[in-house]
Amino acid sequence: MEDFEKKISITEPMEAENTVGCSDSSKILHLLRRFLAIQQRRAEAYAKLKNGFAEYMDSGGELAYQQLCSEITVEFNDCSKQVLEMASLLLNPDHCRVDLAQLLRAVQEQEKQKLHLTATILVLKKEGRPSERPVSHDNCRCEKPMVHECIHVHEITEAAGTEEEEADAEYDNALKEVIRGVQDAVTAINEHLEEVRYEIAALEAES
Repeated sequence: MEDFEKKISITEPMEAENTVGCSDSSKILHLLRRFLAIQQRRAEAYAKLKNGFAEYMDSGGELAYQQLCSEITVEFNDCSKQVLEMASLLLNPDHCRVDLAQLLRAVQEQEKQKLHLTATILVLKKEGRPSERPVSHDNCRCEKPMVHECIHVHEITEAAGTEEEEADAEYDNALKEVIRGVQDAVTAINEHLEEVRYEIAALEAES
């Protein structure tokens, strides 16, 4: 999961000068509708990832979960590629809509950030709070494995307990911060999508 952001390669399209009066409304309308369809694909991919992760946490199944992550990575890669291609097309002489190209690129940047932070959230949740993680017995020489847990619990000192509380607090704060980051990205994306919908309505009114 943490490899999501490493696998997604984003190539920035070249900038172009805006030229007044060279836009093709029908083609631009088609591109913007395609863009919204891709955003819907992204929403469905996130829903699939969320459900798959919940199943993984409930019942395990590492292989199935890794397969899901690979499928979702391919889907996000394809969506990113298509959005950047659309942004490049909007810069072409047939369209000359630098404003819309920048809008799509702004969405793409926020989507990239959202994906990175989402991957971080899943990694943190998979690890769990420090106090809830299983105790390692790798170096324990106890002759009765069945009582390992009890022995280790009673061996925890007051100082160790304080360190654990601090680790839990640090974990909680890190998780909250990343969640806020995702929420901020979602808010920015939704605002940009409203601009796209407004543009679509204006182009439809012209045709």
